[in-house]
Amino acid sequence: MAHGFGDCLLSFTIILLALSIPCSQSLRIKNRIKTKSAVFLSPKFDLGPGSVQDKNYYDIDFPRGHIAFKRFDAEVVDEAGRSVPLHEVYLHHWALVRYRIRKGVPDAEHDATQRRNQSDFVLVRNSGICQGNALGQYYGIGSETRKLSTFVPDPYGMEVGNPAEIPDGFEERWFLNVHAIDTRGAVDRLGCTECRCDLYNVTKDEHGHPLSPDYIGGLRCCYDQTQCKVREGFQGARRSLYLRYTVEWADWSDFILPVQIYIFDVTDTWTGLNSAEHNCIVEYDIAKSCKTTTDGTNHECIDTKRNKARIPSSGYIVYGVAHQHTGGLSSTLYGEDGRVLCSSIPIYGKGKEAGNEKGYIVGMTTCYPQPGSVKILDGETMILESNYSSSQPHTGVMGLFYILVADKLPNPSLSMHSPL
Repeated sequence: MAHGFGDCLLSFTIILLALSIPCSQSLRIKNRIKTKSAVFLSPKFDLGPGSVQDKNYYDIDFPRGHIAFKRFDAEVVDEAGRSVPLHEVYLHHWALVRYRIRKGVPDAEHDATQRRNQSDFVLVRNSGICQGNALGQYYGIGSETRKLSTFVPDPYGMEVGNPAEIPDGFEERWFLNVHAIDTRGAVDRLGCTECRCDLYNVTKDEHGHPLSPDYIGGLRCCYDQTQCKVREGFQGARRSLYLRYTVEWADWSDFILPVQIYIFDVTDTWTGLNSAEHNCIVEYDIAKSCKTTTDGTNHECIDTKRNKARIPSSGYIVYGVAHQHTGGLSSTLYGEDGRVLCSSIPIYGKGKEAGNEKGYIVGMTTCYPQPGSVKILDGETMILESNYSSSQPHTGVMGLFYILVADKLPNPSLSMHSPL
């Protein structure tokens, strides 16, 4: 996959590496809290060349009880347990969502009517600011999943399963959304992964609503059971696949400090003028656009999108990472005074093997700040910036930023000597 933005990516990465030093060189505390881990498989899904699967799997295998969620890693594997490379099956995204359901009410694939019955089924979203249940997942990652660190540093953890918070008669469960595209034999692999509507021959969304003429690509064109165009005569076997996921957790203890999960979206239309209205559109397009530098020697092909964000209260960032698609160059979260809170840069593959696929984003750099070193002030308006190469057009890209925020700093004596 030749994307034509290598030179731009190299120069821009050098600049962003300098910006991200405060976070990228920070301490990543681990192994003070005794954790458990387990590996699970999602339900099986079948894909053939050009086919798409985008399903929710309810009541997945997951640790139960009052726990601190510490890590969640995932990848697509075949029936033999082999890692499937992105150039065969593109993992557009997976998302882990928490919910509560009345005891005795069967999942039964969670009929849409049942899901709308709030007396029996309640989604438990993160602390983020997007409207309704938009971007309400606890984790949500795409092609970068194999080389992305998701570990929550000690002594912090995502508190889940607290019996004091679960209403009487309910139990807590989890579901996975898995969106995967089989690009074997595709006429245009990049176009398939970017969900270009013409390649899917789609004019209506999954609910049967007509697409607007200016919607040329994105999630509304590559929904479950759609088909991307493959080369005439191409033959490829249909395969059974799974999302294999590894969960790490610890039993909850007073020594663990809870964190709040926030996901910001660069497409959010909130301007800071209207106090409460957010509208996270989630995806956007990049037009081909280049400009000559001031010295006239080079052409810059960079699309920069910015917006404002604010969380309800102050706190300390303990982890941060961005989510971008192919063509992504960097994303940075700035404080109101312009200081860098966290910068995250895509890692592109250079080979063919799973985890190093050339032309694909196979990882993102993360921020693990020194405890207390990165604070968001009460009422502070932050700036989210997402940079993409615009040397060629892209459709359905994303500019999300995920942070974990703690309202307390660890007690040095307890975090160093706790019996966890």
